[in-house]
Amino acid sequence: MLTLKVLSLLLCYPEAEMLDALDQMSAVVTGENLLPETDKNAVLALIDSFRNQDLLELQENYVALFDRGRYLSLHIFEHVHGESRDRGQAMVNLMQMYESHGFAIDARELPDYLPLFLEFLSQQTPEEAAQLLNDAMPVLSLLGARLAERGSVFHAIFDALAGFAGEPEAIADIRQQAAMEQPDETLVHMDDIWEEEAVSFMGAGDACKSRTPAINPVIITSRDDYLKSQNRSL
Repeated sequence: MLTLKVLSLLLCYPEAEMLDALDQMSAVVTGENLLPETDKNAVLALIDSFRNQDLLELQENYVALFDRGRYLSLHIFEHVHGESRDRGQAMVNLMQMYESHGFAIDARELPDYLPLFLEFLSQQTPEEAAQLLNDAMPVLSLLGARLAERGSVFHAIFDALAGFAGEPEAIADIRQQAAMEQPDETLVHMDDIWEEEAVSFMGAGDACKSRTPAINPVIITSRDDYLKSQNRSL
């Protein structure tokens, strides 16, 4: 499922190697035909939008979009746990799932980094990938809705993921939330955030001891709990 690998690359920080591979990426999306037609065409248009672009400008735009606030963070558990102890254990569980599938991480990224997660899914069967991706769709759909509200072409990636794995039941509420949110002022309030969340990343005690998770580690949360936690953060 190289299409998921292409989507992973499109969400990564732009590099010259990626721009050199645009033709191959388009060929994969077209030839594999994994996505619904509308989503496939939107992803192909996104790939074409990178052509003849200045690399430095692409990199600046990427940083401004994804790295200057929390609303569009590409770390999945950031949108559920913040910097709490729960996020640490969720990371451990996700890492164990990667390892149980023979997936070794050699990049300096946290396991919940979305491009990394998509690369992992690209190596699974379509059924496994769709199930794991579906479990994460409440967060991914919110990211896509936020990107759509900002008029960003990157929302095509999240639409494609929903087309492959299915939208969450609460998609209407998720879109409404994205439409009603105030501007992301993470940088303005960074000092207050750090003071409020001054906890150990992996938690305390024996939370990091290796154990087999009792549930799928990619399941984000229940729909109701997720929406309640998001509303509290507004």
